[in-house]
Amino acid sequence: MIIGSHVSFGKEQIYNATKEAISYGANTFMIYTGAPQNTVRSEINIEYLNKAKELMKENNIDINNVIAHAPYIINLANKSKIESWYFSINFLKKEIKRCEVLGIKYIVLHPGSHVSHTKEEGIQNIIDALNLVISDNDKCMILLETMAGKGSEVGSNILELKEIIEGLKIKNIGICLDTCHLNDSGIDIANFDNYLEEFDKIIGIDKIKCVHVNDSKNAISSHKDRHENIGYGTIGFTNLINVINNPKLKDIPKILETPYVSSKDKDKDMPPYKLEIEMIRNNKFNPNLKEDLIKLYK
Repeated sequence: MIIGSHVSFGKEQIYNATKEAISYGANTFMIYTGAPQNTVRSEINIEYLNKAKELMKENNIDINNVIAHAPYIINLANKSKIESWYFSINFLKKEIKRCEVLGIKYIVLHPGSHVSHTKEEGIQNIIDALNLVISDNDKCMILLETMAGKGSEVGSNILELKEIIEGLKIKNIGICLDTCHLNDSGIDIANFDNYLEEFDKIIGIDKIKCVHVNDSKNAISSHKDRHENIGYGTIGFTNLINVINNPKLKDIPKILETPYVSSKDKDKDMPPYKLEIEMIRNNKFNPNLKEDLIKLYK
């Protein structure tokens, strides 16, 4: 099982991220190479990178399974302000180069929101942008994330993702499934095998390179995108375990993006990942997650 969570890049960059992942009992992780809401980026520190690589080796973390996520400010679907569209393109190129320095093979990208355009125009804008971003020399592959369909989001169904892929000159691109987004877009995770079968026929299962494993606070088809802790939402523990253990996705990294748990007894929210990973590895739901987290972080 290749499982981890979103972790902080921090002051020591990927070395910080590696230490945090190990503390959760993970054997992979996902990072943003800077704050996801802005463009502030510090230069990659090679000393921290080398320390991280050594630590990964000591703890059986394969760098090929580590995932990056592009910042939310990138929107390739909206071309109403042409300078902003080109900014997103250039910033994404820089993020890919940062990943290549780090040795990371995959960067997850939200396809974007078309805003004032039609859905068809938004899809074409994404295609045009990616044709300017992707090159034959890239060592880091973009993974389009399946979206919940909130607002004017593009990529909430298989056909939209297929259209984007088919429009690319260089088809060096993959897909990241997100269980919460799938649920909120209208996919019944209880019938996940049916979804995978359809995906394989339309796009090809070999394009799936990562799975974000999240429960959902919302009912199916709500188009809201609100993550919940594993087993505490509308998808449920058993259905999520079946996704994680699906033999067709055996060698694909599974990444938790579940919310921190708040407590009146603590000064700040608590990351649930250590206990959630334990639940998943033990194949046993923990109904006392919050209480056990309070004990863990005393």
